[in-house]
Amino acid sequence: MPTARPTLVAEARDVTGKAVKRLRSAGRLPAVVYGHGVESSNLSIDTREFDLLRRHVGVNALVDLKVGSEKANPVLIHDVHIHPVNRRPLHVDLFLVRMTEELTVDVPLVTTGSSEAVSGLGGTLIHPTETIRVRALPDHLPQSIQYSIDSLVDFDSAIHVRELAIPDDVTLVTEPDEVVAKVLPPRIEIEEVPVAAEEGEEGAEAAEGEVPAAEGEAQGVEGGPAGASSEE
Repeated sequence: MPTARPTLVAEARDVTGKAVKRLRSAGRLPAVVYGHGVESSNLSIDTREFDLLRRHVGVNALVDLKVGSEKANPVLIHDVHIHPVNRRPLHVDLFLVRMTEELTVDVPLVTTGSSEAVSGLGGTLIHPTETIRVRALPDHLPQSIQYSIDSLVDFDSAIHVRELAIPDDVTLVTEPDEVVAKVLPPRIEIEEVPVAAEEGEEGAEAAEGEVPAAEGEAQGVEGGPAGASSEE
């Protein structure tokens, strides 16, 4: 039996442009709804209700949008514009879906388990691919896809997209050979020779190759002004 979808109540919005600042001050969040073959409409929704909804639904969850006395329609929360400082929502894009038409979306990947290459060998786990693209009917879109990292036992091991458990009613769009996770070996620290020791060795070498003062003066006269070659 299908689970009832959450409902998002909205109102038609005439306020646009800079005037939406007053709308936000009144606890209303500006939104727009659009879809294939449907003219976009400006809406406003209760900011607090939207925040509560976001905490309980996934990125690809369907929501029933109810505008005034109109019949509720299924939508996806397509994009949420966030304030860069206080992280509060500024605007919401809602995509009106057709239940018989497949959608292509990005699905986040979630890791489980533990890696011996990390815990036992001191490696660093990396995720070159954190989301994959899939295609499915709106009510079959996965919220996330989990995979275990238990197989990462050494630095040669890797998990690829083709190894993920994709539901039968979902079509994978991402390239199967893309790496999802692997473990990098720890960085090797190169032992540095103390500066004092290096200077001591250089001084010893200079002492061994030192020419007596008298000979040095003679050679300087014979080959040109003393010290000229070193300055050049």
